Amino acid sequence: MALLKLLYPGMRIKRWFFLFAGGVVAAGFGVALLLNYRFIGLVEGWLFWVIYRATGNYYGWMPTLVGAVVSCAGLGIMFYAMRRIIRSIIDAVAPEGANRLVDIMYQKRRLDKGPAVVVIGGGTGLSTLLRGLKRRTSNLTAIVTVADDGGSSGRLRQELGIVPPGDLRSCLVALADTEPLMEKLFQYRFSGDGDLTGHSFGNLFIAAMTQVVGGDIEQALQESSKVLAVRGQVLPASAKPVRISAQMTDGTVIDGESNIPGARKCIQRVTMEPAAVPAVQAALTAIRDADIVVLGPGSLYTSVIPNLLVKDIAEALRNTRASRVYVCNVMTQPGETDQYTASDHVRALLRHGGPGIIDEVLVNVEEIASCLLENYAKEGACPVEADIAELERMGVTVIPAQMISETNWVRHDPERLAKLVFSILDRRRKASGKSGTQKNDSEE
Repeated sequence: MALLKLLYPGMRIKRWFFLFAGGVVAAGFGVALLLNYRFIGLVEGWLFWVIYRATGNYYGWMPTLVGAVVSCAGLGIMFYAMRRIIRSIIDAVAPEGANRLVDIMYQKRRLDKGPAVVVIGGGTGLSTLLRGLKRRTSNLTAIVTVADDGGSSGRLRQELGIVPPGDLRSCLVALADTEPLMEKLFQYRFSGDGDLTGHSFGNLFIAAMTQVVGGDIEQALQESSKVLAVRGQVLPASAKPVRISAQMTDGTVIDGESNIPGARKCIQRVTMEPAAVPAVQAALTAIRDADIVVLGPGSLYTSVIPNLLVKDIAEALRNTRASRVYVCNVMTQPGETDQYTASDHVRALLRHGGPGIIDEVLVNVEEIASCLLENYAKEGACPVEADIAELERMGVTVIPAQMISETNWVRHDPERLAKLVFSILDRRRKASGKSGTQKNDSEE
């Protein structure tokens, strides 16, 4: 039935289909003459009669010549018609031209064969990493925290009882392969004094889609991904909203993700309510089948660690055969990681997720411009110290690197970060290849 749609009026393709069919008939007729099929005897008799009337002689080779000419003409018609069919399709799906379509096809095929990468976190750090990775593979899975309870996400969560959509929206946009206007639309935040003030369109879209599909957040994200032409998939750590609390070193407890940084106290541990929330099964499958799993970058206690509080996620990390990499933050975060070194970040992850969840740590060793440091110092933030020796004593492999992008803010550079992640993958492949060779040599 789908093929019949090609015959709809206005498709500008039917004429070329019919021309192609005429070429097939002509080519078949010519081949029949060449091979002297019996059913073509009447035609040959007519040809001989025409030749005799025109020349007064019989030429036995004439039907063969006519057959060759007709066959070539039929093939030419078929080739021309197929070119016009292809051109009509290209004009419809890729107005920029055939080169653009070929580029899209090549890129898609190449990216589809890329390694399986899972990224766990939330906030702007996660979306930054995804923007770099999507240029190298389409086998991407972003597992996003559902602990956000502030701003637009918090309001929608409270009013509709859904998982907070904010971080999910940011990841969808980061992985989108669509027009810039669509990206701007999803990121657009309403202003004014009405009920929509502060809401982003993308948050409202995901909330609406969730209700349209009967409350299934996974399906809602799948359908939203189709709208944005997302490379990979975005999954919540859990399909149920959770609430985190932070126990401070002074014994006080701060409830709610949005309230924790504002307390400006030293965090001892964060907990989650409900404690036994199940993980999304697709997220566990992605971790199991991954070539590499990346934690962070992002707010340590409010974006990265909440994912590890979903016990199934932490267990899947311990059992996966993939490389487990933590991307350490470049700057400390006031109210969360004041004066934290890189080893302090790792120690907090292990304290919440348990041992065996990290193999390697990416730490920044690039010097940061003094003018930027002054701006951060006003807010109480400073560069995270790369205490490499301490990290190595903790049993993790340290990868020092220059991976920041300096604008008005110090951020991870998505391209540099993606290259580092893939360099880890390449190193692992080479090591596996050497191990396999050594094993085979010993067996021989």
